[in-house]
Amino acid sequence: MSNIKIAGEEIEILQCFPIIKQLRPHLTEQAFIKQVQRQRVKYGYTLCYLEDLGKLQCVAGFRISECLCDGKYLYVDDLVTDELQRSLGYGEKVFEWLVNYARVNGCNEIGLESGVQRFAAHRFYMKQRMRISSSVA
Repeated sequence: MSNIKIAGEEIEILQCFPIIKQLRPHLTEQAFIKQVQRQRVKYGYTLCYLEDLGKLQCVAGFRISECLCDGKYLYVDDLVTDELQRSLGYGEKVFEWLVNYARVNGCNEIGLESGVQRFAAHRFYMKQRMRISSSVA
């Protein structure tokens, strides 16, 4: 049975590191913990993780913000499933959780950016009914 939780304690943040590192290989463990804690305080950055079969399978980092053009929105900074567990539905479960979290917190939409070279990620996001809305040069 899978379980999605918010990583609030330092030990939970640390447990997310091996999966986040697959998406953000430049990070070191100590820098990751400090940056997550700093971003939480300054920007409301939140890490959530899906645990199944006794281990973390998927991690997402997100924040809620607001702007004049879109109103309140949830922005996904990071979403990654363990590379050995992809295509098993874990990313979809976390994405669905994020949609519900946004809804409960009064957000009008969800946004994210994905590098143009990340074709598998784009297929995943399109399957989740995301649309490509703009690009920046």
